[in-house]
Amino acid sequence: MLAGCGGLKPGSNAKAMAPLKQETVSRLTGLGSSPGAAMMVRIFKESSELEVWKQTSSGAFKLFKSYQICAWSGELGPKIKEGDRQSPEGFYTVTPGLMNPNSNYYLAFNTGFPNKFDRAYGRTGSDLMVHGDCSSRGCYSMTDESIAEIYALARESFKGGNASFQLQIFPFRMSAQNLARHADNPNMSFWKDIKEGYDRFEIAKAPVSWDVCNKEYVFDVPSGTSLDALGSCPVTVAQNVPDTVKAKAAADDAAMATEVASLAEKAAKAAAEAQKAADEKAAAKARGEAIGSFIGGLFGGGGEVGVIDPTKVPPIPLPRLHRA
Repeated sequence: MLAGCGGLKPGSNAKAMAPLKQETVSRLTGLGSSPGAAMMVRIFKESSELEVWKQTSSGAFKLFKSYQICAWSGELGPKIKEGDRQSPEGFYTVTPGLMNPNSNYYLAFNTGFPNKFDRAYGRTGSDLMVHGDCSSRGCYSMTDESIAEIYALARESFKGGNASFQLQIFPFRMSAQNLARHADNPNMSFWKDIKEGYDRFEIAKAPVSWDVCNKEYVFDVPSGTSLDALGSCPVTVAQNVPDTVKAKAAADDAAMATEVASLAEKAAKAAAEAQKAADEKAAAKARGEAIGSFIGGLFGGGGEVGVIDPTKVPPIPLPRLHRA
């Protein structure tokens, strides 16, 4: 059960305090970052990828490393209720209190599910983790080596004075092509909602601030604004979408419509070709049966081809009698 992804394993948490490898520190330096700099994590279900992004001296975030996820639970789409064996999707905030140094699955951190958005829909679930052990017991499972490095990166980021790190979870990379492939998925409205946060990060290369109103994610809300997750969104929030984000959304919508039409055309063509092949096969079968019936009529009144009915064979004439 997904609720069992947490748990505490008695004993020393020495592995949680293991220092970063010198190779990792050198790689951070080469990126223009440091162990204590802010970080962000993105997860893509369909491709089973977990990305760690680090803030650089310029202020922008750069991709530090992409890790392969061993297993995640459920299907594409958000988690709805306890026991549905779904892994969550959306935007979450991971604080030091959500880190689990004594996990039953090597090391782990809690995703923070359910968040404000999830609670607005009455969604339930507990102990939704990113953990080690490379098992398929649920949540987001990593190799022990991977979770050790990710855990240490988070630990050092907290030591550097950062109160949390953002976790963004998507069904797939939110491209027009990927959205078109799943155009008939019932989660499309939700995915379009979280895509705005995805687009904002792709453009600005910085974690988005997010909140919830009208049961929808909203981003980069003006400071001092208090939002009711179930209430209407203020005009100042609804209009707070940069032109670059609007332009990207419009371009992606147009590309998605074109791709959906292209996929529909390809599907129709494939269906027509399959039907043509089926018709030709049926016609060939019918011709074979007709020929078999004709030959059978010649040699046995419609019996099996190649089998001669002895009652239908003319008698062999006797030799002529020789008279004296």
